[in-house]
Amino acid sequence: MDETSENEKIEFDLLLQAIYQKYGYDFRNYSKASIRRRIRHRFSRSGLKTISEMQHKLLNDKQFFEVLLLDLTVNVTEMFRDPSFFKMIRKTVIPELKKQPFIRVWHAGCSSGEEVYSTAILLNEEGLYKNTLIYATDVNEAVLDKAKKGIFSIDRMKDYTRNYRNAGGIASFADYYTARYDHAIMDNSLKKNIVFSDHNLVTDDVFGEMNLIICRNVLIYFSCDLQERVFGLFWESLRSGGFLCLGSKETIRFSTYSDDFENVAEGEKIYRKNGKITLI
Repeated sequence: MDETSENEKIEFDLLLQAIYQKYGYDFRNYSKASIRRRIRHRFSRSGLKTISEMQHKLLNDKQFFEVLLLDLTVNVTEMFRDPSFFKMIRKTVIPELKKQPFIRVWHAGCSSGEEVYSTAILLNEEGLYKNTLIYATDVNEAVLDKAKKGIFSIDRMKDYTRNYRNAGGIASFADYYTARYDHAIMDNSLKKNIVFSDHNLVTDDVFGEMNLIICRNVLIYFSCDLQERVFGLFWESLRSGGFLCLGSKETIRFSTYSDDFENVAEGEKIYRKNGKITLI
């Protein structure tokens, strides 16, 4: 490795270390080629001269960091992502939620909202949506704004329809959106019980008293210590008997909170907070 490459490697490593120490997001063990490609993408559009300047800017400009975070995390999501997960929600979680007179759901790290609307559709089909309030939160205002609008590419609807059917959908998926030119606009009836809000899992506090928390494919970006903090946050935010749903590569089993949750469906990463469920 020549001197220039060695210096560049050090700069990248220092930038990732700065992100970890300042904001708690740990990208240090991710694919170096992938992470560096994404950093270079933002660097080429930043007008900065060196990666070291980029580090200084992200440490002192939170908005710049949040833009970079979008590049690093790459918000890959879709309607009814992992259909077997939503099918298991219907089977294991919905029967318990039906015992509740009112339901609070928290979608933590909701990204651009596809899975939030998927949950709304599922609850609607199970006759629960009218008595549900969904809190959809994310740290990044750009994706949160997209989620609020509920406008997605019409090109994705074929895949989303297939996911919906595989997830156990009982209606016509086309009933839930209006096609307009090259976009699909989610029906307003799905938005009425969703509250979109800025919330940072790294720094913010408990978010209400929830019956169900869905946080999928977010914790993979966090360090072990930060994951512990978030699991504590979720534990405090859940009602006794409430459900926690994680992503396919995430688990609570190696956390100190492991004994505070029972395994509902390990394959789909659905857990339940220990304790008898309490009616409102």
